[in-house]
Amino acid sequence: MKPIYLDYNATTPINPEVAQAMLPYLTYRFGNPSSSHSYGREAAEAVFSAREQVAGAIGCQADEIVFTSGGSESNNLAIKGVAHALRHRGNHIVTSAVEHPAVTNVCAYLAANGYRVTTVPVDASGRVDLAALRESITPETILVSVMHANNEVGTIQPLAEICALAHEVGALVHSDCAQSVGKTRVRVSELGVDMLSIAGHKLYGPKGVGALFVRRSTPLEPLIHGADHEAGRRAGTENVAGIVGLGLACQIAWRDLDEHASHMEAMRDALEAGVLALDDSAKINGRGAARLPNTSSISFPGRTATELLARMPSLAASAGAACHSDGVTISSVLKAMGVPQDLAVGTVRFSVGVPTTPEEISLALAALKQALAPTG
Repeated sequence: MKPIYLDYNATTPINPEVAQAMLPYLTYRFGNPSSSHSYGREAAEAVFSAREQVAGAIGCQADEIVFTSGGSESNNLAIKGVAHALRHRGNHIVTSAVEHPAVTNVCAYLAANGYRVTTVPVDASGRVDLAALRESITPETILVSVMHANNEVGTIQPLAEICALAHEVGALVHSDCAQSVGKTRVRVSELGVDMLSIAGHKLYGPKGVGALFVRRSTPLEPLIHGADHEAGRRAGTENVAGIVGLGLACQIAWRDLDEHASHMEAMRDALEAGVLALDDSAKINGRGAARLPNTSSISFPGRTATELLARMPSLAASAGAACHSDGVTISSVLKAMGVPQDLAVGTVRFSVGVPTTPEEISLALAALKQALAPTG
């Protein structure tokens, strides 16, 4: 039997309906959307329909969607694209201490190339310190990039307030929404963001495809130069099958959001209740703050996550720290939240998904009970 999968924040299985919709574009509907003949028109129509589906899932216009190879490229395009386009106006970028490497490493690259980057701290729940953010923003600030929901602990950021602060000085706002789309409500008009990243494989779509919402009139220098694809914002022949899959995955995610979120929250809550019943000293990171309905970061005092996971081969989850021969690397997110090292090394991220069942939660708790039992 395959292990019980509780690592849906890492990736999701492709929805069978999505896979079925992609198949024709991997076989007989193989045209290039830039071609003028019927094969090309058929592919172009599929891309247009998918663009409308993605736009509908986040409440924007279809021409504000740029298709990319995934969340990392979307983040790179947003941050580098604005940095280059607005370099004449300022060189200051603000981000948070709990971003994904697809944002932090982009900011580090820009910092090494003449830009000034400010990293804003978070509180113990992983929520951005708005007072510190306010103090960080200056007339030289051109971009604020803060994720919507954290991939490790699930904390949801107050993006509307962040956008209001940034827009006061004319700065643009980008948000990595790879983890939030399909799990919680994401509407660009409510959040106020100027750019927003989506990754297909985080919402039961295919890997290797994503999207970037770019609000109309937002200045953006393309990363990939070539022919005039994606309205000149991202050159390269479109991944038609992947785009079709992403479009349908987004449509399903928005259509079934309430049902799916309610189910995932019930599964997560059952898991957390069961964990605390097994070990009342366990600490749920970010608990009490607004969180994604599927994510649970749990620290087990006196344990190491790698040891626990090794003792649970029937369970697939993620460790909050990596052990090496020369020491232990603690998650930067847990560090930023102030989680003590003795707790951080024993932190496991469980992330449930739409397919998760009560039976799987029961089996996972049974495996955890055995892993927590004294050895020898």
